[in-house]
Amino acid sequence: MYRIFIAGTFLLISAAAADAETLKLNFKDALNMALENNSQIKAARFSSQAAARGIQSANSRYLPVVNFEETLMASNSPTNTFMMKLDEGRFTTNDFAISTLNNPSAAHDFKTALSVQQPLFVPSLSPLKEIAVKDARKSELELEAARQSIAFQVFYTYLEVQKAQAQLKAAEKAVDDARENLRLAKVRTSAGVGLRSDELRSRTHLSSVEQQVLSAQNTLTLTRMKLAMLIGVSDDTPYETTSFQENVPVPEMSDQVLKDALENRVEMKRSQTDLQKSDAALSLARSDYFPTVGAFASYQLNAKDAPFMSDNNSWAAGISLKWNLFDGFRSGSEHARAVSGQSAAREMLESTTKDIRYQLRESYVRRHEMGKRLEVATNALQDAEETVRLLSKRFENSLATMVELLDAQTALNQARANVVEAEAGYILSGGQVYYMTGTFVKEMSK
Repeated sequence: MYRIFIAGTFLLISAAAADAETLKLNFKDALNMALENNSQIKAARFSSQAAARGIQSANSRYLPVVNFEETLMASNSPTNTFMMKLDEGRFTTNDFAISTLNNPSAAHDFKTALSVQQPLFVPSLSPLKEIAVKDARKSELELEAARQSIAFQVFYTYLEVQKAQAQLKAAEKAVDDARENLRLAKVRTSAGVGLRSDELRSRTHLSSVEQQVLSAQNTLTLTRMKLAMLIGVSDDTPYETTSFQENVPVPEMSDQVLKDALENRVEMKRSQTDLQKSDAALSLARSDYFPTVGAFASYQLNAKDAPFMSDNNSWAAGISLKWNLFDGFRSGSEHARAVSGQSAAREMLESTTKDIRYQLRESYVRRHEMGKRLEVATNALQDAEETVRLLSKRFENSLATMVELLDAQTALNQARANVVEAEAGYILSGGQVYYMTGTFVKEMSK
């Protein structure tokens, strides 16, 4: 008795531990896990961070460039040796001898230099910074697009899991019904009032629905694996999903809903950003027609025997202006290309606007359609259940054939599957509306 008690206690503890390890997931849990763990979202986040660094790089162009240089040079070239002696302050009157000038001895020089360059007027800097800002903005929008897309995939897959579970239950119910039909056929055959063919037909029908159960089990396994991948958990992590308590309510179609969609959709923001970037690219092309102005300064030490030493020192400072007067028509070609790019971006913005208007209206049309399909499927299921009930009674009383009963049973099985499909489709259509308004994550996280 004592051993039995210990064994029972151990089994209860093991069952409790297994239950505790099973992850309980509702849709919001799955959504939050995906937004945090999904690899595509992480990749988009890192890309956004990298693009933000581009703004810092563009800003650095306004700052001075400071260089330090240490150089060792050895030569017997007349010009080089002449300049090295001058820089080191070692030039004497003897160095003016013709033989010395033409055939100098080898010399070497350690040069330590510090130089500064400061841009004063560079027309290309402002457009380059604006392009970097727009690239960073596009990366932010790509991140938001990834969030919206993955969130909707989680929603769709979560519904697929729910649908697969419901279809498995329907298939198992069909197996129970098929077994009952087989039992009735065997009873009638044993009583001498049934046909052997009826028993064979019912057994064949049972085999068919058993295959449907196997297919439904595999579908459920695969959809659960896909959901696990989306939310960032391993395939072997046990979890259970909870069903949606109610359908997804959506606002009535209105001009305000359309206006909000045009403001919130990532595709719209991306097209607007592309147009703004094309404006900056045009400004960059125009900047080639203007001069650039910069300041420079340097301080130099020269020594004969060791680096970082000073036999002599010198400095230089000044301002430079550079104006490209002719570059083989390159500037004109770049300007024409920028104008064409701007026109393309403007047309793409117009196309995106039309697409969003259509997609939003389509989502409402599909929502209405799914509502009607659910209503029709529900009524059809009620009729099919009643038909099977009546034919079962008639078959028991030899007033109906097995063929009629199995046909009605097949119609009932299909009606059950249609209801499951319609229920999931109606919920999905509600999420589709929010996805088309660009507010899916916001609305479904409430």
